[in-house]
Amino acid sequence: MEKIAEKSCIGFVDVLASKAPVPGGGGAAALVGAIGMALGSMVCNLTTGKKKYAQYEEDIQAILGKAKTLQDQLLEMIDKDAEGFFPLSQAYGLPANIDEEKAAKEVELERCLKLACEVPFKIVELCNESIKLHEELVDKGSKLAISDVGCGVQALRGAILSAQLNVIINVGLMKDKEYAKALDEKCEALVKEGVEICDVVYNKVIAAMR
Repeated sequence: MEKIAEKSCIGFVDVLASKAPVPGGGGAAALVGAIGMALGSMVCNLTTGKKKYAQYEEDIQAILGKAKTLQDQLLEMIDKDAEGFFPLSQAYGLPANIDEEKAAKEVELERCLKLACEVPFKIVELCNESIKLHEELVDKGSKLAISDVGCGVQALRGAILSAQLNVIINVGLMKDKEYAKALDEKCEALVKEGVEICDVVYNKVIAAMR
């Protein structure tokens, strides 16, 4: 079976627009995050080897290596998100006609809600790391490509916020409120940090172009 991440751009958008259960917001967030990091990689490739930025060559190569890993991980999250959501979609369809069935369904739903949160939370973490690379890149990358740093960080801003929404919707349905609160707070801290960095980087980009 073809992986969702291996579809063409048109194929991905078409299936995303359909009533198919996957991909959804989580997979879309992962793809947008990967695109955001890819823009950062492009800036690195346009910077490396240039005399004007020779003092940053080692740093640029380090960013490029980390960026490739993050891009690949974010692309992997597209299909992992679909895999994580499937058990939850099945759990909602379990019978609940008698008390035993209701209790079993409640236990399974709780398990699946926690499982469905794992990938969106991982996307948040990966986007946070990717955003931090842009924070460094905006000062060290080629100024001819600084608008692409801005585009990359804004894509990641959208991706990290979108991934957070997929965490929030699931933690809100959990019965284990202590677990839900801890995960929600951890996610919020990563998103808050990431968004703040995005805004700083974006403002630097705007200032450099005007």
